[in-house]
Amino acid sequence: MEGNYSKAASPGKAIIIIGILFFIFGFVTWLGSVLIPYLRIACELTNLEAYLVTFAFYISYLVMALPAAGILKFTGFKKGMAAGLLIMAAGTLMFIPAALSRTYGLFLAGLFVQGTGLSILQTASNPYITILGPRESAAKRISIMGICNGVAGIIAPIVLGMVVLQDADALQGSIAAMGPEVRQAALDALAHKVIMPYSVMAVVLILLAITIYFSSLPEVDTGEEDSAGGEPATVKNSIFQFSHLLLGVVALFLYVGVEVVAGDTIISYGASMGIVLSTAKFFTSFTLSGMLLGYMIGIICIPRYISQRQALIVSSFLGIAFAIAALFLQSVVSVFFIAMLGVANSLMWPSIWPLAIHGLGKFTRIGSSMLVMAIGGGAVIPLLYGHFADAWSPRQAYWILVPCYLFIAFYALRGYRAGMPARGKA
Repeated sequence: MEGNYSKAASPGKAIIIIGILFFIFGFVTWLGSVLIPYLRIACELTNLEAYLVTFAFYISYLVMALPAAGILKFTGFKKGMAAGLLIMAAGTLMFIPAALSRTYGLFLAGLFVQGTGLSILQTASNPYITILGPRESAAKRISIMGICNGVAGIIAPIVLGMVVLQDADALQGSIAAMGPEVRQAALDALAHKVIMPYSVMAVVLILLAITIYFSSLPEVDTGEEDSAGGEPATVKNSIFQFSHLLLGVVALFLYVGVEVVAGDTIISYGASMGIVLSTAKFFTSFTLSGMLLGYMIGIICIPRYISQRQALIVSSFLGIAFAIAALFLQSVVSVFFIAMLGVANSLMWPSIWPLAIHGLGKFTRIGSSMLVMAIGGGAVIPLLYGHFADAWSPRQAYWILVPCYLFIAFYALRGYRAGMPARGKA
């Protein structure tokens, strides 16, 4: 698509702007790891109820992926990104009345609105990585965006955790002995801690929306049918005839689920193992650091030393091994292997996506929308983890990861070529 846009900013300046957007994606996405233990205390929730945080945020991708495409067709991509940022700001501001009233439903509504804005942003911003320079170097630009996202994911839980989880251990230890009025006042004070960081975040999102709106970013030409130039023509007449895509959607759904479980449950899991929250609040950053390390290994090794499919095979078996290690080992060692899932998960998205989209021809656009909808796995799998954490234990609940990784391994070994003609198989 390069060249199909009007007079615009230089590629370098545009990449910086989109890089900032990807930083925002990572920052907002991984705040859930802190919000789960924070809201579990402040709103007095069970594990299952607390993991509605991830459900409310990620279900918006499933609900809004197709409407987002319609919105962008009406607004254009640049104005659509600005609108997405403003919607995210609105969801962020909803945390203020939610905190003042200590109403969990309002927190969840704010997270859903944030996710809605983010789904529009994700749908709009990704095409820019292709058009801002030669197509053959697009992978390098995608890698840069991934690093921006990963660095933000490392920083976000540390920053929010330092604000809202400060003294949370002492409060959690003494709250049972408090009288009703003292207990109410203490929980209200904890809830109010979220107001300041989310107010600052809303201001940043609004300023960034204004910057995007008045920037000279290129406008994507949406008038052409996205046929993934270079893909062979297909005689199929329905997207549902592409078995490798449908299996890829399931694989991506499960991958996003296990990625969110690894990142968003590790703080609460560490606390359940007797590690104080003042220490455990850093654990999500360890998981994200593992993802960043894996991503950089992928940049170096793919495709020079291994193919994307081989990377997916290795990643899925590492996921199985690390999950089983976490299940059978104790204390800090178990937590370490949950953090190591970040390494296993890092190359799954960039490996599953091209395998699933291969050979779709004129169906590439709708196939991409279906893969975006698969991000809804981040809503469902963590919620199931929360249910099993209540029914069994936070550690035994990690059994849910094993069948997910097994299916991803199946997709890497056989499922990626299901239903494809011989000449289209990788």
